[in-house]
Amino acid sequence: MKSTIYILIILISIYGCKNNGRNQYTGVLEGTDIKVPALVGGQILNLYVDTGSLVVKNQKIALIDSTELSFQRQQLQASWQELKIQQEIAHTAFDKTTSDLASVQEKYDRIDQLYQKNSAPKQNLDDVQNQLQAATAANQSARQNLQSLTARQEQIQAQLNIINKKIHDTIILAPCDGVITAKYYEAGEAAVPLSAVVEIIDIRTIETKIYINESQLSQVQYGQPVKILIDGLNKTMTGQVSWISPKAEFTPKSIMTPETRTSLVYAVKITIDNPDGILKHGMPAVIEL
Repeated sequence: MKSTIYILIILISIYGCKNNGRNQYTGVLEGTDIKVPALVGGQILNLYVDTGSLVVKNQKIALIDSTELSFQRQQLQASWQELKIQQEIAHTAFDKTTSDLASVQEKYDRIDQLYQKNSAPKQNLDDVQNQLQAATAANQSARQNLQSLTARQEQIQAQLNIINKKIHDTIILAPCDGVITAKYYEAGEAAVPLSAVVEIIDIRTIETKIYINESQLSQVQYGQPVKILIDGLNKTMTGQVSWISPKAEFTPKSIMTPETRTSLVYAVKITIDNPDGILKHGMPAVIEL
C-alpha cells in the first residue's frame, strides 16, 4: 500500500495537475542533514542529546575526555618555561659578545691609526686583528644561538596552539539549529577521530525536488517564485526555483508502469526559507508554479 502511494506521489510530481491555470506538483520536503564529527578521538564522557532532541547553534552535544591532551599541554608549557631561561642566558651571552666586539673594534681602530703613523709595530696590529676576528665569531655564534632559540619558541607555540585547539574540540557543539535524527555513539564509548557522533537535520532552509516534462520546461525559470501548500497549515508559503537540471533523465526507477518508465523528465529543485521551523523534514507538500 505504501509503495502504491509513493508511486502516486511521484507520478503527480512529474505530470502535475492544473489549478487556476497553474501547475501543481507534489514533493517531499527535506532539510540539510549534517553529520557532526568528533574532531579528536577519545572516550565520550557525556552525550547531552538524544534522538529527536531540538538543538540550537553552539549548543553542547558531547564531551570527549581530554586528560591525555592536558598532560601534553603541561609538558609543552614546561618546555616553554625551560626555553625562556635558555633565552635569557642567550641574551646575556649575546649582549656580552656585542660589548666585547665593540671594545675590541675600538682597540683595533686605535692601534691601526698608530700603525699608520708608524707609532705601533705591525705585530700589535696583527694581535688585535686576531682578537677582533675571534670577537666577531663569538658575537655571530651568540646571535645564531639566539635565533635558534627563537625558532624553537615558535615551534613550541605552534604545538601549544594545536593542543589547545584539540582540547577545545573535545567539546562538540551543534553547528546549526536543528533536530537530532541519529546517534552513532553512546556515552562511555570511544569515538574515532573525524567519525560522526550525531546527525542533525537543519530545517532553516527546506528543499524539495519535482520532475517536469519537456513541454513544461519553458514555463520554469531559475529564481522563479512558487507557492508551497501544506496540509494543516492556514497559510501559503513561498519558495523559489533554485536549480533546473541541464539534462533530461528517465522517469525515476521507482515508477515501474510501462507507460511512464521511458518518459524523459527534468529535475527541478525548490528552496524554501523556513526560519521559524514551520516546515518539517519529510513533510509532503504541493508546489504550485
